Amino acid sequence: MADSHLYENPLITRYASKEMAGLWSTHNRTKLWRKLWVVLAECQRELGLAISEGQIAELKSFVDQPNLEVAAKFERELRHDVMAHIHAYGEQAPGARGIIHLGATSCYVTDNADLILMREALQMIASRLGQVIITLGNFAKQYRALPCLAFTHLQAAQPTTVGKRACLWAYDLAIDLQEIEHRLETLRARSVKGTTGTQASFLELFAGDHAKVRQLESMVAQRLGFSGSYAVTGQTYPRKIDSQIVDSLSGVGQSLHKIATDLRLLAHRKEVDEPFEKQQIGSSAMPYKRNPMRSERICSLARFVMSLQTSTAATASVQWLERTLDDSANRRLVLPQSFLGIDACLILMQNVAAGLDVYEATITKNLLEELPFMASENIMMAAVAAGADRQEIHEQIRQHSVQAGRRVKSEGASNDLMQRLAQDPHFAGLKLAEFVDPAKYVGRAPEQVDEFLAEIVAPIHARYDRPLPPTELRV
Repeated sequence: MADSHLYENPLITRYASKEMAGLWSTHNRTKLWRKLWVVLAECQRELGLAISEGQIAELKSFVDQPNLEVAAKFERELRHDVMAHIHAYGEQAPGARGIIHLGATSCYVTDNADLILMREALQMIASRLGQVIITLGNFAKQYRALPCLAFTHLQAAQPTTVGKRACLWAYDLAIDLQEIEHRLETLRARSVKGTTGTQASFLELFAGDHAKVRQLESMVAQRLGFSGSYAVTGQTYPRKIDSQIVDSLSGVGQSLHKIATDLRLLAHRKEVDEPFEKQQIGSSAMPYKRNPMRSERICSLARFVMSLQTSTAATASVQWLERTLDDSANRRLVLPQSFLGIDACLILMQNVAAGLDVYEATITKNLLEELPFMASENIMMAAVAAGADRQEIHEQIRQHSVQAGRRVKSEGASNDLMQRLAQDPHFAGLKLAEFVDPAKYVGRAPEQVDEFLAEIVAPIHARYDRPLPPTELRV
């Protein structure tokens, strides 16, 4: 049980999935370090160094049994985390103690482990992103042709459809997914580079055999599941990589923040609501309230991740010469929390997108309040086609529109523009009711939804067609 007298990270205790939190745990990281030491020893043995099968077997037998308490004791004495774990591992596997970390610098385990962790975390994020896009696609298909009022400058504009708006949301995320996939595709291992990236220690181990050092680097990278290693490094892999990855996570956060903000605005208009459970309480003081708290939480967490983008950018910019250690503490905080934050946002967005309540009657009512103004140009053109003077008709519609607008804003009354035009002899020959059919004003929105689903969502569905196991929605 957690000590309630100590600070707890809410990303772990309240928001992110147990899978993502477990991935970045000390226990998992320590096991990964040990696997890296085993891989190094295996490759070195295969290339001729004096390492026995028995030593490797001894190391393997303790990979999944990290003695963290012993490592913590050594770290208090040595003030060096990697050396502490080497000593702790050596106590469990004394026969292999002398060949653990042979020729390597600390970044062999720390950096390669971080790259593996980010690879697995990116894969998890990609899967969640894919599922959210698929869910939004299903929503868009369902409401592909439902006309609704669109907005530019947050002012009423030419209508769109509810489905088309959902495609805007999904497309932002599809662009983010493309970036995440690119980061995965271009991710490489640090592999074995040595203290300042020159591989001098490994060259010494292999008695000046450059070919074997290069072979070692390639073997280690491949066994870690990478297609290769970064071409050149200092002591660390380029911190530019961290910056690019957190940029991509920030991009997901930006998109989710925009979607969640749109849903908050639509909830205000009483057109769309996020899911609301039977026993859920919206306000401690106002029992009637149904606040969009999940969308608000998405915005809150996304904003946090977006703010972390500046840390990785700053860290990359101040890595003096071959490296400085001022990256270490910052990365311990920023990298895991970036992934944990976006993981939490995507879990929330999947829950929201799968259970949206759409109030079609209110959507139509709100649209019809504004539609007469939007129909005025079509009415004018029809009147001119019937023989009226364009300038005269324009003036008549302008006067009626001003009066109807004043009635709406000053009196709080409904929009009566169509009734005013119906009583005006200038428009006597027109069937005015035909001009306020919302479907006539959405252009190709329904067809655009169909095309978007076929061209953008379908390929994503093919890549991410296996739903993730249900994730518990935290507090």
